Amino acid sequence: MTIEPQASADLLPGRRSLLPRDMIAELKERLLPGGERGLAQRAAMVAFAIRVLSAGIAYLTQVVLARWMGSYEYGIFVFVWVWVLILGGLSSLGLNIAVIRFVPEYKERNEAALLRGVLLGSRLLTVAVSTSVALAGLLGLRVLGHVIDSHYVLPLYLALFCLPLYTLTDMQDGIGRAHSFFNLALLPPYVVRPLLILVAMVAAHALELPMVASTAAGCAIIATWATGLVQLAMMQRRLKRETGDGPYAFEPGLWLSTALPIFMISGFELLIQNTDVLVLTYFEAADSVGVYYAALKTIGFISFVHYAVGSAVASRLSMLNARGDRDGLESFVRDAANWTFWPSLGAAAMLLVAGPTLLSLFGHGFESGYPVMFAMVVGYLIRASVGPAEFVLRMLGEQTSCAIVFGVSALFNVMANLLLVPHFGLMGAAISSSATLSGAALAFHAIARRRLGLKLGVWNGLFRRA
Repeated sequence: MTIEPQASADLLPGRRSLLPRDMIAELKERLLPGGERGLAQRAAMVAFAIRVLSAGIAYLTQVVLARWMGSYEYGIFVFVWVWVLILGGLSSLGLNIAVIRFVPEYKERNEAALLRGVLLGSRLLTVAVSTSVALAGLLGLRVLGHVIDSHYVLPLYLALFCLPLYTLTDMQDGIGRAHSFFNLALLPPYVVRPLLILVAMVAAHALELPMVASTAAGCAIIATWATGLVQLAMMQRRLKRETGDGPYAFEPGLWLSTALPIFMISGFELLIQNTDVLVLTYFEAADSVGVYYAALKTIGFISFVHYAVGSAVASRLSMLNARGDRDGLESFVRDAANWTFWPSLGAAAMLLVAGPTLLSLFGHGFESGYPVMFAMVVGYLIRASVGPAEFVLRMLGEQTSCAIVFGVSALFNVMANLLLVPHFGLMGAAISSSATLSGAALAFHAIARRRLGLKLGVWNGLFRRA
């Protein structure tokens, strides 16, 4: 008699089937469980995959820019693009994060008019603000351009034209994450835009245009506007299906009062992220800034894990909190810490081993930035050990506490860079930034434990299982 495989498995009570299809199904269930936890985990994996792809494209773009432009012109472009990041990030007024909180709440309460209102109003307001900032910047350059190094003036002029669409893309990133449209939220700013910059630079090189910072800034304009407009069209089509037609209701006072601490946080966070480059530009030559930025971008791959998990869990945190599901919330933040730390640790080990080879891709002399990677990795890993802590605090109503931590950290970062960079150069900037990341992460952990009763540290999960 022929015994069917499934029947033979059933003859051994208490044992799991060892058939490949059953093993695959069991592994899939363990890695990607059902329910809300599984949805969030899959979202984190999608966000992480997009950020990995983004990192590869962005890194390739930076390598091409550095090799074709040389460290001096590359350093000028880095300085100019940092100002786009700062001004564009501030122009969103914190609404790009606040919307992640309001959208799930309005959907849970079936307040469709308010949902339509926040989606339209947030984009109109941030585009208006960013356009005003760009115009003010152009006027400032017109008046004060003579006191700025002439090599920086034209690239700065060009970079300001990126602001309106850069800010719109940033705003739509938040809207997409709030609706769990992770592909539409993350692909345009993190994959499409750097890819278009690369394509535009390749075209400029083929046309034998000068490989200087102003050419790169012009390519950034093309990429930023194309990305923002296409994302807007696709986002509007998706949102139309989600919200339907109907009246609009607006709560600008509530939105802006909620976003104000987030705006302060964003400003302080941008200052923390970019103070080292700005201070280095003042004390060091442009080529040294280029070397530092190459090392920073290389070890910065680690931070993509942190952002990917935070992007995936933010709206779910808000939803669990709105439902009053305390047990689910505590379990969820423990998962988030593990999803953040262990991949970050593995990424850190691989990047440090491959560091010299990766830096050599940028061109001759960039390997001198390798020690910077060792200084920065400490801060990244300490931040990863508490998971996406700032996302947790923001979504659970602790925006003010976050703002205070970021404010103190930004002040410390500025003082540390001003103190250390003149004496230690690139290493002084790296130590300052790493210490700032570490201090902020530990402060977030303490606030979450004392004010919310949540244990964010990855070590808590280890001890709990022990």
